[in-house]
Formats: sequence, C-alpha cells, structure tokens
Amino acid sequence: MTNYQYRFSFGYGLTPIIKKLMIIMAAVFFLQTIVSGQINIYLGLVPYLVWNHYFVWQLFTYIFLHGGISHLIFNLLALWMFGGELENYWGSRRFTQYFFLCGIGAGLCTVIFTPRLYQGIPVIGASGAIYGLLLAFGWLFPKRLIYIYFLFPIPAKYFVIIFGLIEFFSSIEGRAGGGVAHLTHLGGLLFGLIYMGYPRIRQRIRREYYKRKWGQKGPGSGGYYS
Repeated sequence: MTNYQYRFSFGYGLTPIIKKLMIIMAAVFFLQTIVSGQINIYLGLVPYLVWNHYFVWQLFTYIFLHGGISHLIFNLLALWMFGGELENYWGSRRFTQYFFLCGIGAGLCTVIFTPRLYQGIPVIGASGAIYGLLLAFGWLFPKRLIYIYFLFPIPAKYFVIIFGLIEFFSSIEGRAGGGVAHLTHLGGLLFGLIYMGYPRIRQRIRREYYKRKWGQKGPGSGGYYS
C-alpha cells in the first residue's frame, strides 16, 4: 500500500476534453443569458416532449445548459476536480465516451422515471454526467482522499457511497423542485456503475461458463484463469 493512494487530490489540470467541455458550457450559459427562457424548453430535458414529441436531442443538449452562475461554477469545478484525472488515466476518447454515456443515460432515467406531475419541467445541467465521473473516480481511486468543505478528509469510495445514498433517499421523498434532479443524479451513478462493473460481470460469466464446461481449471492443462 503506497502513500499515493491517500494523497490529497484537487484537480489534474485542464486536460483537452475537460477544457473543451468547460468552454462549451460557459458559452452556452452566456447564450442562455441573452436569449429568452425558451431555450430551456427546446434544449433542456423535458420528459413530456421526449415522450410525446420525440425531442430526443434533449437527451444530449440538456447537459450543456445551467440554471445560474452558481450552478455552472459548481459543475465546472466538479468536472475539473474529477474529470481531469480520469481523462489522463483513460485517454481523451474513452473519457469522452464515458462522460456522454453517463449524461445521456442519466437523461434516459429522468425521462423514464419522472412522475407525470413533473414531466413538463425542464431538467438542465451536467450533474448527471458528473455523478458518473464521481462514481468512476471512487472506483478507480477508492482510497484517494477528498476534502469535504476543504476541511474533512474522506476516502473517495465512501464519498461516492454517501452521495449516492443522499440522492437515493431524496428521490424517494419526491419533493417538488428536487425529485427530477435527484433522479438524474442517480441515473448518472447507475450508468457509471454499469460501465465500470461490466468487465467484471463479463469475466465472471465467462469463468462460470468454462467452469461448467471444463471443470475448475478451465480448458487445457495449464489452467484458464489469469
């Protein structure tokens, strides 16, 4: 066990995709401030419009809109803190695929599970994708310390678990003004979990298959498992 696993982490610099995402989000927010609020209806995620009018592009475009300067800054800060190291670890292509998988997946969960009462309310922001980044960060660097409010250190894996539980119980409450956003956050966590866990699940299925077919050691005298 190395000290690197426990070192304090606060961003990895402006990696290429992180930089582009931040510029695009800032530019779209500037556009939001100079045009009418209708942009949130057409480019935000409105479950009713996706279900009934096939506004499927909203599953992508809602990621780049934000509800205010504090909302934007918080998401950009989280994107920088967790995304930069993931992009450096994975490479830009895989990071981009993962970011949009979680963002679009979070949007799908929002469309499918939002109560009918709230289906006309636009959902905007990159939080679903960022919760997916948080899941991946906790998965890959579970013992990396994250400082809550810059004061209280907590290993990344427990940070993810705590925030996941908060979002889960908040979504169960289903309070107006909060339920839809919590579903989006949970959707990002869910798709992140599926992506990160899929290789292990596939490997386990293959092991069980060969175990049944060839016995404990697998095909060949040298054994199958690595």
